[in-house]
Amino acid sequence: ADVAKLRRQQLAAIQQERRSPVSMALRVFPKLLYGQGNAYSLPLTGSGFEDTVSKLPPADLKRFHDIWFKPNHATLLVVGDTTLKEIEPKLEKLFGGWKPAKNLAEVPLPAQPAVYLVDRPGSEQSILFAGNVAPPYGAPDNIAMQTMNTVLGGDFTSRINMNLREDKHWAYGAFSFIVSARGQRPFIAYAPVQADKTAESMVELQKELTGVVTDRPLTADELARAKSLRTLTLPGDWETDDAVAGALATQTVYGLPTDYWDSYADKVEGLTLAEVNQAASEVVHPQQLTWVVVGDLKKVEPAIRALKLGAIHYVDADGNPLPAP
Repeated sequence: ADVAKLRRQQLAAIQQERRSPVSMALRVFPKLLYGQGNAYSLPLTGSGFEDTVSKLPPADLKRFHDIWFKPNHATLLVVGDTTLKEIEPKLEKLFGGWKPAKNLAEVPLPAQPAVYLVDRPGSEQSILFAGNVAPPYGAPDNIAMQTMNTVLGGDFTSRINMNLREDKHWAYGAFSFIVSARGQRPFIAYAPVQADKTAESMVELQKELTGVVTDRPLTADELARAKSLRTLTLPGDWETDDAVAGALATQTVYGLPTDYWDSYADKVEGLTLAEVNQAASEVVHPQQLTWVVVGDLKKVEPAIRALKLGAIHYVDADGNPLPAP
């Protein structure tokens, strides 16, 4: 009875997501980047798929728990008025060791760009995702990658937002981000735009993603501002025990050096233009993008097709292929 209730709740959440254009894109994008079977191919919403959730028996839930809910697969962080000497004996007594593994195999960039269209009839906005897989969080030049993305799309004054929101007024906000992961991370440029400017917005996104690795590398002024944004906010980020624990969790989960946060500000300040522009070429691959567009295809599909940004594919809200309308 409990499992049946959970299934109903989960199915309701999935149905709700399939009505939201942003959630539809978040559900579709990982499968298209990583392919079926990769641990990172599941929806970024974390909710799963209707056909599997509806058939999920209690035995599968127990099997999942038995495999993955193990002491060795967890990292326990303790922040507070205690010591390792006090805590360690208790941990040794309670936790033992099993070592399961997931498929985090590296996936190649696609040979050609592709555009995946998800129909949402009557939608007044179109949701644009464009991206590719990027190096892991623990990559040696991750700080340069994150700083580069601050300029490209990670801040309100970023290039993408200033273009689509402040200059063109086609979007309320447009950004790019690199999702944290141990393996290859999704790099995603994201823009909810007015439906009648869908194709034009795709052109501008393509221009920004191409420019940062070709004829519009980061400038000294942009880098200086990004450095300030990434360092001057650090004291406020660590004001609570919870914030400190979060920083330590990031360090632990992604296998970062023990002095990562101690030296973080100095490493950001020491970045050169050459380093951040090299990082751009590692993160952004404008000629190998995977596009996902959620919108009213009767209104937007002809103009998108005319752009010839890549082969056109039609998928449902779970990323499953559909025939051309």
